[in-house]
Amino acid sequence: MSLRGRHAKLTSSQIIVSGFLALILLGTFLLMLPISSRQPGWAHFSDCLFTATSAVCVTGLVVQDTATYWTEFGQSIIIILIQIGGMGVITVAVALAFLSGQKISLRERSVMQNSISAPQVGGIVRLTRMILTGTLFFEGIGALLLLPVMIPRFGIGRGIYYAVFHSISAFCNAGFDLMGVQEPFSSLTGFSQHVLLNVVIMMLITVGGIGFLVWQDVKEHGLHIAKYRLQSKVALLTSLILVLLPAAYLYFFELSSLDPLHRILPSLFQSVTLRTAGFNTMDLGRISSSGHGLMMFCMLIGGSPGSTAGGLKTTTLTVLVMTAVSVFRRQDSVSFLGRRVDEQTVKQAIALLIMYLTLFFLGAVVICRIERLPLISCLFETASAVGTVGITLGITSRLGTVSRLILIALMFLGRVGGLTLIYAAQSGHVSKKMLPLEKLTVG
Repeated sequence: MSLRGRHAKLTSSQIIVSGFLALILLGTFLLMLPISSRQPGWAHFSDCLFTATSAVCVTGLVVQDTATYWTEFGQSIIIILIQIGGMGVITVAVALAFLSGQKISLRERSVMQNSISAPQVGGIVRLTRMILTGTLFFEGIGALLLLPVMIPRFGIGRGIYYAVFHSISAFCNAGFDLMGVQEPFSSLTGFSQHVLLNVVIMMLITVGGIGFLVWQDVKEHGLHIAKYRLQSKVALLTSLILVLLPAAYLYFFELSSLDPLHRILPSLFQSVTLRTAGFNTMDLGRISSSGHGLMMFCMLIGGSPGSTAGGLKTTTLTVLVMTAVSVFRRQDSVSFLGRRVDEQTVKQAIALLIMYLTLFFLGAVVICRIERLPLISCLFETASAVGTVGITLGITSRLGTVSRLILIALMFLGRVGGLTLIYAAQSGHVSKKMLPLEKLTVG
């Protein structure tokens, strides 16, 4: 894929959006082929479009069970879409150009910078190389560690295939699984107390969703966290809080009927997977309404910028919280960990919050009205889609065409990014016109 030629007049945001759209359409066509599904003839377009979008946007919501509906060829298409979507279409394109010996132009470096939320163009090729090698390394290690789990259950050949599939799906925070061979749409519920599988999947989800820039800081500074850039510190601290607090809630309130020792893995795993991964090892239908509310909050936040995860992002949440703190303290600027936050960043965080909450709520209301389903189930579904999480209360496969299209749009927005879509729809011109100032009372 080249970013030159006829793409020269497109903005970076338009190139990113076009790349994801093209990949989704290509994936849809490939999944429609008779060789991709176990049913005779061509698969239904809406099923293929939904699955391709969910894979490219690393969400994990499915309308057909991955293991029983799709053939090995179809499953291979899905995992390739997950891999490209997780790393980023532009990242893969630049990596292929780099590996083929092509010179990476300044324009391509700029697009790559926007694609992974890098702070500067300088060193972007080196960062791309690190993303590529790091992804292959972590997915390879994950697959090796999953072999003792998969081979005894599925044999050598299929066990290796399952280990690779689930390692890629976990690292890319996709949530697609092949455990439907045991029970359709069961995810990893049969492994709720399997220590090795739980730990490996959680580690892959965390590493994939923490952000490529955090990788760079860890590689350069090791455990000297004080030397990390502010974004890495915020991503790590916020992610830790968003894992420990929900895990504690699940442990003490939602899983209180289990033995204390047997609560640890399910509560930790479910808290980690809410970071946009989409696997689950517990029956979500048994969770209380308050538990569902907490889960929706975590799903909307999602992972960190420049990662395989989607959602509002951890840094956005921190900026919003610190903005409120600065208002309460009557401070002129927003600051955190000894650094002042740029005013433009604050504006973007507020705009993203309004956008995500509006689409999350309106999407759920429309689905509720069309499908005649409980609003809480629809809210859970739209939060899962826009946060590119993929867990569900079991209504995805029952939705009609309009409701599926709403979820497709939400998944796409959640992965590409709300601001990227807005900027892609604009010409790139920035208005500098200043209007008269007048005070407006709020609160």
